[in-house]
Amino acid sequence: MRAESWRLVRFVWAAVSVIVLETILLGISVAPVVAFLQWQSTWVLTDAVRIGLLSLAVVPLYLLFAAILIVVSPLATRLLGWRTPDNVTMRLTDFEWPVLAWGRYLMTIHVVRVFAGPAFRSTPFWSLYLRLNGARIGRLVWVNSLAVMDHNLLELDDDVVIGSDVHLSGHTVEHGMLCTARVHLQRGTVVGVGTVLGIGVTTGVGTQVGALSVVPKFATLDGGASYAGAPVRRVS
Repeated sequence: MRAESWRLVRFVWAAVSVIVLETILLGISVAPVVAFLQWQSTWVLTDAVRIGLLSLAVVPLYLLFAAILIVVSPLATRLLGWRTPDNVTMRLTDFEWPVLAWGRYLMTIHVVRVFAGPAFRSTPFWSLYLRLNGARIGRLVWVNSLAVMDHNLLELDDDVVIGSDVHLSGHTVEHGMLCTARVHLQRGTVVGVGTVLGIGVTTGVGTQVGALSVVPKFATLDGGASYAGAPVRRVS
């Protein structure tokens, strides 16, 4: 079989496998909700009481669904070995298995952040999800952003704070090439709202990055210093 045909086969298999997995994971997560609704339908109640109980149950049932999803999804990707490959440069259109594993890994992250992220971001539960999904997370880490990807390439030490809408990932795509590298934010690093951190970035202890800044890829920021701008420059 020609190389083009094998690429198509790999792509189709990857697409089908991630659809099947997400169908199973969402089904498992929503099963307790469906079971409760089925059980509640057997109660002898007036329509007004039934509507009132169902209305009150919406938020708890949603939180239950989201909590289950943030546990079963990382366990599934860990079992299947779907991760972002570390320190590689690969052509996307070749659809090699490491690239497809990365794509499926990111798809599972996207599904979780859509369904569970609004409820749990900037809470210990979100840090727990990142840790389960491969990130190295210290104590008292607060991540208030849903634009955090490639969890297995992230290392956030104790007391790190990630502001709202911060873009943090271990990959970039340049001229059709997937490039990956680890990101390490050392203890006490604070990243302001809307900041973009490139791949391979390392911060020192107590580094402060201002809002709406851009940290270039492979940059090393000094500890105890403040940075701002696009690209960032030391301001103190």
